[in-house]
Amino acid sequence: MTAHQTAIDPGKDLAADAEFDRQMQRLLDKGYPAIAGLAPDAFRDVVAPLHQVMLQRRAEFAAPTRARVPFVLVITKRMVPATASMPLTELNGKPGFVTDGFDDVDRFTPIESVEIPDGGAYVLFDVDRGAEYLNVRPSEALVSITAAGRTPLTVDEGIAFVTQFPESLEKNNCFSLLASRGSDQRVPALWISKAMPKLGWCWDKNPHTWLGSASAACRLGLPGLTAASE
Repeated sequence: MTAHQTAIDPGKDLAADAEFDRQMQRLLDKGYPAIAGLAPDAFRDVVAPLHQVMLQRRAEFAAPTRARVPFVLVITKRMVPATASMPLTELNGKPGFVTDGFDDVDRFTPIESVEIPDGGAYVLFDVDRGAEYLNVRPSEALVSITAAGRTPLTVDEGIAFVTQFPESLEKNNCFSLLASRGSDQRVPALWISKAMPKLGWCWDKNPHTWLGSASAACRLGLPGLTAASE
């Protein structure tokens, strides 16, 4: 082994590879290619190169928990909008839904401090549902998350999180998505309603005991395209 080489933990690599494949297959099983207007093989061609992007940070991966996972594959609204992807989420066999009157969620855009990688898909790393922000105003949580060197989640990222890890959405431990905003003070959030995942919204200055604010370490897209990180 030369001085610039590092030892690789085969178990961790295999686990990361298997998890990437699992997430890819879940997107295929959920019908993402058809919604994106792509054949399954063409959809794979978009997402598969992100495997190498994921491996860039594998040394930092910890075992996933309900509250925090090492990475999530994100499909952006350019390919599959929230109003199409949210109904594909599920909790205990029950499908998710967008709350009535929130049809304009697809027009929400990232806040100024958040840069989304180019392309239709990217990897979101070290995703945490933000339990420390339960009963904290979203406006205050955003300041704290940013000060900690982390990034809040967009609607696309929140849906990706619960699509791949539905058990992360729990009663009294749900989360806001502070990185997506419209033209008013509404903040998107994911919670459980009638035992189903629900994409709704709350006001940015209203705290809720059951609603935290999710965050991540960074976003990385394909080499040569824009990458947004800490």
